[in-house]
Amino acid sequence: MVLEFRDAGIYCPAADAYIDPWRPVDRALITHGHSDHARAGHGRYLATEAAAPVLRHRLGNITLQTTRYGEPHRIGDATISFHPAGHVPGSAQIRIEVAGEVWVVSGDYKTTPDGLSEPFEPVRCHTFITESTFGLPIYTWPSETELAAQVNGWWRDTRAKGQTAILGVYALGKAQRVLRMLDPSIGPILTHGAVEATTAVLRAQGIALQDTIPVTAALDLKPLAGAMVLAPPSALGSAWMRRFGPVSTGFASGWMRLRGVRRSRAADRGFVVSDHADWAGLNAAIAATGADRVFVTHGYTAQFSQWLCSQGYDAGIVATEFGGEPPDDPTPAKDTGP
Repeated sequence: MVLEFRDAGIYCPAADAYIDPWRPVDRALITHGHSDHARAGHGRYLATEAAAPVLRHRLGNITLQTTRYGEPHRIGDATISFHPAGHVPGSAQIRIEVAGEVWVVSGDYKTTPDGLSEPFEPVRCHTFITESTFGLPIYTWPSETELAAQVNGWWRDTRAKGQTAILGVYALGKAQRVLRMLDPSIGPILTHGAVEATTAVLRAQGIALQDTIPVTAALDLKPLAGAMVLAPPSALGSAWMRRFGPVSTGFASGWMRLRGVRRSRAADRGFVVSDHADWAGLNAAIAATGADRVFVTHGYTAQFSQWLCSQGYDAGIVATEFGGEPPDDPTPAKDTGP
């Protein structure tokens, strides 16, 4: 097989390299900067140019080689290239070819353009390793236009009621995606330290984003009443929120499609926003690869692999330590702020 599934992660013997390993290894090929896929402790890293700034921000002084999308690298007896995954800026699917056989590791991916990430590109292969974070038919996503109208409408309503809107969003990807949707004519946009730190990294690499005001201990919030505040989900319900006075809280996640999860988050509003493919996206992406064999990782693995088998695929399940889109904030502690 081109790839093997080991205790440290997905391994390519021909290149002596791992893809998104969760144990320390010598050579790691990294699909993107989320903490469940990009971990500290590896000897050498290879990732896309656009993913590199966030990786350095989160992991520090690592030995990192970068690549352009589609650029082939000969590593040992394997030819390896990175291709857009549409998940977050710089995210990639990794194509590995050995002796004419092609496997693709998707990492996390989203098939609909969001105006922030490089749009997903299908990659032809014999074997495809897919996520299944939202691998049930119930998961369908609204358009960016619909989302923008919902979020901005909620913000206007909270401001009219004399409240500050606090929206729980993951610090990398979702925060910036929502930020691009916000209408600054409604009021000022504030950011928790975790969100601001990652947003600053993306701005520095040329990604255009709305102006924001970081929430610091010295910031006077009185003239900013009625603002929109973007914060990691872990900040919702915390002591950090008390300084804002009357608030309305929201949570942005694909899990908001489920009523039980909406109730458990105890937020006033839930917005169905995900940086992963929905049911239709997963099926379309797999079909576009032309693959006969599919391995399913993290998410609804049993249900989705069973569905793929019923559609004629040779499908199996691979156990990984990837988190998909967990209900809790995956942002490392080093990124937290006041």
